[in-house]
Amino acid sequence: MKYIEKLHYITQDNPHLTHIEQVQLACEAGAKWIQYRCVSKADEELLTDINAVAEICDDWGTTLIVTNHIHLNGKADIQGFHIEDMDADFAALRKQVGDDITLGGSAHTLDNLIRIAKEGADYVLLGPFAITENKTNGYNLVTVENYKSIIDELKKSGVELPVLAVGGIKIYDVEALMQTGMYGIGVSGAISSADDFIEAYQDFYEAVKL
Repeated sequence: MKYIEKLHYITQDNPHLTHIEQVQLACEAGAKWIQYRCVSKADEELLTDINAVAEICDDWGTTLIVTNHIHLNGKADIQGFHIEDMDADFAALRKQVGDDITLGGSAHTLDNLIRIAKEGADYVLLGPFAITENKTNGYNLVTVENYKSIIDELKKSGVELPVLAVGGIKIYDVEALMQTGMYGIGVSGAISSADDFIEAYQDFYEAVKL
């Protein structure tokens, strides 16, 4: 089983901080896992960004995961991909990228989770927990009680997979989420929009590790 960090910082299109600046700050704060999520750039711009981000991650020993854009595999120093399409064929994607690349997926239900796990995903982000400006969709929110129920059922199914909560999570949500049996969390806006990015990251890190 591949190593999966418990706190995933997810970059976002932020008017005040570029993706590169977000990654630099996250790494300075101690991040060991960055998910680069950009929905506003074409391939040439993406690669310019990703190469710069990859260099920062290499300097800090940080795993770099790119959201979607799996066609860029092999064109930059990317350790893995996170696929947001819940209907994606992960068996085909795994075959495409090989066994060494980390492959994560998004899920909303237990059925999503189990299918993605059986098709070769290394971890899953399950949500959304709360309304978020970073990513809009029509899915119902996943409550703390939902998370606990899903994790309990996942254990009964015999499927072993790191499952992380995601979507609008605030620092005061972390304790209750981790008590459900979640492996970890993914965070974006609560860190990048904070008055002190580094302090916010470290607060989340400490909360997840407790």
